[in-house]
Amino acid sequence: MFGYAPVKLGEIATIVRGGNFQKKDFIENGRPCIHYGQMYTHFGIAADKTLTFVNEEVFAKSKIAKSGDIVMAVTSENVEDVCSCTAWIGDEDIAISGHTAIISHNQNPKFLSYYFHSVMFFNQKKKLAHGTKVIEVTPSKLGDIVIMLPTIEKQNRMVSILDRFDSLCNSISEGLPAEIEARQKQYEFYRDKLLSFKQL
Repeated sequence: MFGYAPVKLGEIATIVRGGNFQKKDFIENGRPCIHYGQMYTHFGIAADKTLTFVNEEVFAKSKIAKSGDIVMAVTSENVEDVCSCTAWIGDEDIAISGHTAIISHNQNPKFLSYYFHSVMFFNQKKKLAHGTKVIEVTPSKLGDIVIMLPTIEKQNRMVSILDRFDSLCNSISEGLPAEIEARQKQYEFYRDKLLSFKQL
């Protein structure tokens, strides 16, 4: 990434710990929230809707992420999953559970999220991770992560390209999964035709 300025995350972002609500606080409808455990199973590069909700009282006591913030799980059972994150791009503010970091910044949120899913970030977080049964990266240490930061215009262009690749590789209605499913159906059709021998 020649020509991009190396900056520390702490120079372009404010990093705070998440709050302290728990799964028992979930209700069917209410204010949107993200629990750190959901980062490993439900959220990818970006999200505009939450899976869970809390009431007004819990929300008022919670740490809040605003649109554009990165929500990152800072504890895990392994180094690979620690620092799993998503860019929150929904319209509403959301409550964030403990064991997380909320990263507020003025960059393209999806660019940062893509970076936090990259090998460049992985190699740095490995050095910050500590613990044996539970692996943690202390949120304040995230400020030392170095990013090769392009201009916003270049970030936007890179996100557009990466979004297209992501769609090609992961979209169920288009791209490779759709192609694989179509070929599977084609294979099954011809297999069944070939194997449906007529009795003599």
